[in-house]
Amino acid sequence: MSQRRVGASGLLVSATGLGCNNFGRAGTATESIEGTRAVIDAAIAHGITLLDTADMYGAVAGTSETLMGEALRGRRDRVVLATKFGHDRDMGYDFPAARGSRRYVRLAVEQSLRRLQTDWIDLYQLHLPDPETPIAETTDALDELVREGKIRYYGHSNFTGWQIAEAEFTSSARSTGRFISAQNHYSLLARAAEREVLPAVERYGLGFFPFFPLHNGLLTGKFTREGGPDGSRIMSTRRHVWENAPWDAVEAFRDFCEERGITMLQATFGWLLARPAVSSVIAGATSPAQVEANAEAGDAWRPGVDDLAAIDRIFPLPADPGAQV
Repeated sequence: MSQRRVGASGLLVSATGLGCNNFGRAGTATESIEGTRAVIDAAIAHGITLLDTADMYGAVAGTSETLMGEALRGRRDRVVLATKFGHDRDMGYDFPAARGSRRYVRLAVEQSLRRLQTDWIDLYQLHLPDPETPIAETTDALDELVREGKIRYYGHSNFTGWQIAEAEFTSSARSTGRFISAQNHYSLLARAAEREVLPAVERYGLGFFPFFPLHNGLLTGKFTREGGPDGSRIMSTRRHVWENAPWDAVEAFRDFCEERGITMLQATFGWLLARPAVSSVIAGATSPAQVEANAEAGDAWRPGVDDLAAIDRIFPLPADPGAQV
């Protein structure tokens, strides 16, 4: 598995990452410690080093981190562990609270460290912007955690372009530490990030992690107009994703892949990893087989100039700035 640098930092991560939001999710194979351990075993075996979770993931908030802590016992140093704090889900940290405040950050990190059974977090990410707290207070609190060795780096998630610029300007003006990464919704079927977020990320040298990169599995090649795998997340709980899919475009993309002798999964990973700012494609999995397929797709194919132009014709950037597809 190839390694990529996270922006201008010294942090290296695998081109394919493992999204851990399925760990502890009711009705999945990874609801249990046995299922979680099997997926993490497969990730490590296939060279995936980046494991990305959040304190609020799981049917009961915190379950994903708890299961990961158990599954990683004795091999913590083999992975780059990323987690998030500051979602609007009630975590019991004096809720409601200013989720970017020094008080909240200190409470949240201690709970995540305990659940993950680790002394440090490699990448600690603010899950949602906090309109109640100046960004300087958040970065000051995160800098304190870096100095104490509790986290190595910090990033953010779901920031807009102007919020990315504000955070960078504030850190630069105060000569303090800075965010090294951004995590936002981005895929062939959700390209709105190209308008402001990706330009800001590239301008300020951040690493970029797209979430929902496979559009809930729609871009894996497993779904057609007629349906998809029984028990899949789309067909069981997100049927609207399938019902509202732009099937003409998806079928044209399937033809594009067949002409080049690659799978839709490989083409999707390749397109994302061709973006200079993308550090890793974080994809969820509930089975070792899915992990293996994602790992292989991460290094299988990269598009040329003509390929990128063809994909743009299939999935053009929408004219409406608020549109995703």
